[in-house]
Parts: sequence; C-alpha cells; structure tokens
Amino acid sequence: MSDNKDFLPQRGNYENLAVYKLAACIYAVTYHFANTYFSKGDRTIDQMVQAARSGKQNIAEGSVDGIMSTEMEIKLMNVARGSMHELKADYEDYLIHQELEQWSSNDPRTIATRRYCRNNSDPNVFIAKVKERSPETTANIALTMIHQFDYLMVRLIESIKRRFLEQGGIKEQMYHARKNHRDKQ
Repeated sequence: MSDNKDFLPQRGNYENLAVYKLAACIYAVTYHFANTYFSKGDRTIDQMVQAARSGKQNIAEGSVDGIMSTEMEIKLMNVARGSMHELKADYEDYLIHQELEQWSSNDPRTIATRRYCRNNSDPNVFIAKVKERSPETTANIALTMIHQFDYLMVRLIESIKRRFLEQGGIKEQMYHARKNHRDKQ
C-alpha cells in the first residue's frame, strides 16, 4: 500500500492545542462558578455552562471536521469563539449586577492571572484555586482566561487560513495526490 501523505492528513489532535487546554480550564472554572454562585433553577447556570462547553467542544469537532473541510473547521472555530464571547458577557453581567469590580487589562491581578494561565493547563488545579477565592476574583480570573482564549483562537483561525492558502482544500489535495501517483507510474 502506498504512502498517502499528500492529502487528507489526519490532524485532529486538538487535545494538544493550547487553546483547547485553556477552554477545558474555562469550562471547569465556569461549571464551578455557575453551580456555586447562582441559585438552583437559575437559567444562567445552564447558559454559562453550555457556552463554556460549546467553546471547548467546537474546537474538538472543528479540528476533526477540518480534515475534510477547511470551511467547516473555520466555522466551528468561530462558533467556539462566539460561545466564549457569550460567556464573557455573562461574567461581566454578574460583576455589574453584584456591584463588583472588573479588573482592567493592566491590573496587576490580571497580569498575574495571564502569567499563571500561560504556564498551567490542568482544569483540576484551576478548580482548586478558584474554590479558595471570592466570586469577584473567580469571575475576573475567568474573564482573563476568556481574553487569552480569544487571542489564541484568532491566531489559530489565521493559521488555518494560511494552511488553506498554502495547501488548498481537499479537492485540490486529492487531485495533486492522484496526479503525483500517476506520474510515478
């Protein structure tokens, strides 16, 4: 059997992506936050948890679906990004309605959180950390993580676009692979 690396590369290893690892941490923090600081039966719990879940799961789906369709990969990555923006608005609303402070981007606490998030990607560690903190601090940690997620997601989408420009879509790859196979024979 011939080596068919010319097209249909089996990427799909989303679990190694920094943005996916961060999304998993955001989901864990959000699950804890929503189930701790909202009353049982509050629809916000489901909304926040589902937005965080969607951010994570759409990376997985987009990464695997991207094997066949760059268009679908970009669409699903943007769905993940949109879900995280929805979640961001929920955290901001919480801080506003509870009359709590939202950290600025140059606040020392934000900077320390960004640094910590760059070097840690274990959801269990994040849950343990936020259990020790106030709802205000936890919401701000989540917001900082969501901003990092957005930055990484924009970079990922740009790299997908570059890959498409350099390698083409599946039909182009299949044509070139078939042509190269014929030329060798």
